[in-house]
Amino acid sequence: MSNNLLDFEKPIAELEKKIEEMKRLSDQVDISDEIEKLEKKVDELRTNIFSNLSRWQRVQLARHPERPYTLDYIEHMTTDFMELHGDRHFGDDHAVIGGFAKLEGQTVMIIGHQKGRDTKSNIYRNFGMPNPEGYRKALRLMKLAEKFHKPVITMLDTPGAYPGIEAEERGQAEAIARNLFEMAQLRTPIIVVIIGEGASGGALGIGVGDRILMLENAWYSVIAPESCSSILWRSWDFKEQAAEALKLTAQDLIQQGVIDRIVPEPPGGAHKSHEAAAEILKSILKEELDGLHKTRPERLVEKRIEKFGKMGSFS
Repeated sequence: MSNNLLDFEKPIAELEKKIEEMKRLSDQVDISDEIEKLEKKVDELRTNIFSNLSRWQRVQLARHPERPYTLDYIEHMTTDFMELHGDRHFGDDHAVIGGFAKLEGQTVMIIGHQKGRDTKSNIYRNFGMPNPEGYRKALRLMKLAEKFHKPVITMLDTPGAYPGIEAEERGQAEAIARNLFEMAQLRTPIIVVIIGEGASGGALGIGVGDRILMLENAWYSVIAPESCSSILWRSWDFKEQAAEALKLTAQDLIQQGVIDRIVPEPPGGAHKSHEAAAEILKSILKEELDGLHKTRPERLVEKRIEKFGKMGSFS
């Protein structure tokens, strides 16, 4: 049983543990019928729990430490990945990774936030919080993709841009704003995928695209629920209420027109099977890319600007 179980996953894990124990006993006694009944019960319980998750529970799933990150998707979806480093201004930001790769034989530029799995790798990756050089590296790679007429795929998974003083000194706000400006006009297809946490400008800095996809248990918002709670209630204790009010899930955002498509996850969440999650995303990306390739670059830019220009308007 995993040590990283969320509270609502525990009833499922307990039943799965019982099934494992019964399977060990099945060599001595024929209990296949009982095992089958329990497996059916686990499937029903999982379906029931995961179809009724609260917004806060989806936030917890998006942060699950075993959830696949950008490099996991690259490993399972692509071949011949060649990582490119540095922004040619200051340095190389390990919280943002990117490079050319082959997706079903087609060359694409993949760029995404990258978190670590343990303390050492989290410090190396700055907990997935980019500095200005991360956004500048991402922009350099997008311009390279545009030059060679290759589509761009970005993967969003960050608790936010790094808020340290050195990031501000090196122009954090300018780097994010420049990316928004340049991505809006990039003459090559851009597909954005929110794979985990999509927090504020930290996510939006690589989040302008022709098609915005979002995994079923990811979240995307102007602010994290805890930060919202601490501003409004001066305490983190109201994070569940904040998550409800922010309407930050894929199901909310597709209704609001912020995203274009929800990417389903394997039963129990993407952390249950990185391979299955990557396979689902790969087939959807292939479909989306085939659709975008039919559009002329000029029209792509027009439609992209029109798409983002409509957001937030109401009558």
